[in-house]
Amino acid sequence: MLRSEEQSALNQLENTAVNFVEAVCAIICRPVEMILRPWHGTRYYTVPVIFFSTLLMLFMPLVQALTDDVVSALPLIGHLRRHPGLFGLGSFAKLYFILSFVHGIRLWRRMIHMELESYSEYEGNALPIFQLFPKASFWITRIFIEPGLVLIVATVLHRMMILQSGLATYLEISAFALGMKEFIAWYRNWEFLRTVLDLKNASPILARMVEDRAPEEDLATLHLAGFPKNISPELRKSAMAHIARAFSPEVQS
Repeated sequence: MLRSEEQSALNQLENTAVNFVEAVCAIICRPVEMILRPWHGTRYYTVPVIFFSTLLMLFMPLVQALTDDVVSALPLIGHLRRHPGLFGLGSFAKLYFILSFVHGIRLWRRMIHMELESYSEYEGNALPIFQLFPKASFWITRIFIEPGLVLIVATVLHRMMILQSGLATYLEISAFALGMKEFIAWYRNWEFLRTVLDLKNASPILARMVEDRAPEEDLATLHLAGFPKNISPELRKSAMAHIARAFSPEVQS
C-alpha cells in the first residue's frame, strides 16, 4: 500500500512537471503559433496561456528599450548601433496585438455560433506552404517542420539585416518551445494508447497469477512476484483486486 501511494505521488509529480513545461512552452511560442496556425479553435489556448503570453509581448519590448537606454549612456560604446535590422521586438509585438484583435473577432463569432466548429481544441490546418511536404505526417509537421521553418527564417532574415538580434533570438527560442510543446502533446497520446495496450497484455498474466500458473518470466515483465504457496484463496483474491486497482488508474489519468 505504501509503495502504491509513493508511485502515485511520483506520477503526480511527473504530470505536474510535464504540465508546467507545456504551459511555459505554450506561453513562449503562442505569438509564433498564431501565424502558423491561424485557424485554431476557441479552446486551443487556455486563459492563463493567453494572459501570460500577452504580458510577454508587453514587457519584452519595454525591457529591450530600457536596456538600450542604459547601454546608450555608457561611454565609448553608447554611440554604437546596438540592433541593426529593420524589425525588432516592438514591431513583432504590434503584429501580435493586431493578430490578437483579428483572432478575437473570429473566435468570438465561433463562441456565439458554436455550430461553426466541430472541435474547439483543434489547432487548425497547417498553412498551404506545408503542402510541399505531402508525405509528412501531422506530428512530423508539428514537431519538426514548423519549428524548423521558424528557426531557418529567423536565422536567414537576421543574417540579411532584416530582423534585429532580439527578435531573431526570440524566434529561435520560440521554435524550440513549439517543438517541445508539440512533442509533449504527441507523448500524451502515445502514453495513453501504450497504457491501454500494456493493460491488455497484462490481463492474461494477472489471470494466470490468480491461478498460480504464471511463470517467473511473465511476472518479471510486470515487476511482480508470485504468491507464497500456502496463501489462502481469500487473501489471494484480495491481493489481486488491489493489484488490479493499482493498474487501472493509469488509464483514467
